[in-house]
Amino acid sequence: MTDYAILATRPGGPDVLEWAERPAGRPGPGEVRLRQTAVGLNFIDCYFRSGLYPWPSDELIPGGEAAGVVEELGEGVTGFAPGDRVAYTMPNGACRTARVLPADRLVRLPEGVTDEVAASIMLKGLTAHYLIHSSFRVEAGHHVLVHAAAGGVGQLLGQWLKAKGAITYGTVGGAAKAEMARASGFDHVIDYEATDFAEAVRELTGGRGCDVVYDSVGRTTWRGSLKSLRPRGSFICFGQSSGALDEFRFSDLAAGSFTANRPSLFQYIAARDELEARAADLFALVAEGRLAPRIGQTFALKDTAEAHRALEGRRTTGATVLLP
Repeated sequence: MTDYAILATRPGGPDVLEWAERPAGRPGPGEVRLRQTAVGLNFIDCYFRSGLYPWPSDELIPGGEAAGVVEELGEGVTGFAPGDRVAYTMPNGACRTARVLPADRLVRLPEGVTDEVAASIMLKGLTAHYLIHSSFRVEAGHHVLVHAAAGGVGQLLGQWLKAKGAITYGTVGGAAKAEMARASGFDHVIDYEATDFAEAVRELTGGRGCDVVYDSVGRTTWRGSLKSLRPRGSFICFGQSSGALDEFRFSDLAAGSFTANRPSLFQYIAARDELEARAADLFALVAEGRLAPRIGQTFALKDTAEAHRALEGRRTTGATVLLP
């Protein structure tokens, strides 16, 4: 079977992406070859494609999460067998029909998690896990603001925070996305197209402010995020879909003795035991039905460029999955 991939040879817009033959090869020592069945789409893919994040080589294959079936094991690999359903998340390289990668980056999928769901939650779900357990440990009664509440990470955060007993506030753009955020468990949903979200949060909290803000939007939201915090609150900026925080200064935190953090998932799953523990927590909640990931749309893998246009054009809701 011929192997194909989505690739770019120069940074730019979605038009730089092309569908081309790229043999995955055979696995070496410690590696596994997968036949991929589903690939997740995330804003980080657009960051790499545009050149905002540095490429690992002169050619880029985007894609940060995927699921598939083990085809072949390299020398010394234990714990997996051909036919096993597995998933992974890595910074890029997932947009292909087959892939060879280190076995220690794979996790086995339980029966209650489909390939499509796994491909949609490896990056987003593990991100939600470290955000509310490690970047800031959310406890019952905490007031939590989440931007992009109708997005893939946002919807998972809404459900997970509700299960933890937090009081939640989600920002969205438009009435349709507001309904999705409410369905994901957010107590208060704020349409930033219709109102100033920082003023709304202040009013809803009786002037108290939130204990933590999870901000994946960046340039257009960070000022309001700080205004939404209580004194000594935490600003967690884990993305920049609207652009980098070019004008942010360390002294801006002095307004409320705030704490700021710019985390990245891959430092939170670098160790094998940490990857397995976070994935086990995530899969258990999905299998039990306590987390219900929503796949809002699918595209054929060869149409990844169109999927990038839809994501950057704010025309997607929930998770997007690319099907080989």
